[in-house]
Amino acid sequence: QVQLVESGGGSVQSGGALRLSCEASGYTHRSYCMGWFRQAPGQEREGVAALDADGTTKYADSVKGRFTISVASGKLASYLQMNSLKPDDTAMYYCAAVERGSILWTPDRPRLLLPDEYSTWGQGTQVTVTS
Repeated sequence: QVQLVESGGGSVQSGGALRLSCEASGYTHRSYCMGWFRQAPGQEREGVAALDADGTTKYADSVKGRFTISVASGKLASYLQMNSLKPDDTAMYYCAAVERGSILWTPDRPRLLLPDEYSTWGQGTQVTVTS
């Protein structure tokens, strides 16, 4: 059974950068769609970025041009480089994974950012951006 562990969160000033990591264990292959989500207190969990096994990437409009998702070569791991951070980016960040082909293909791939499409979740890492 695949397990995910996030790291790299912390507190940073507005305009700063952080790199989140998500390491997987218990996998038998690496054909997964990897996603990053966040949840602020009192708000619903929202999709931030996703990278499908076919190389398709999807970003929330709020992070386009600032965040970059990537995956490791040779192991199942995902990274989220976050630049130009804003106080609105403050949230608990979660890594998620689902086997390739599990998410229904639709034009522009909006389903890649839907939490309900993912089957495996990490425990989260807190990101706090101060002004």
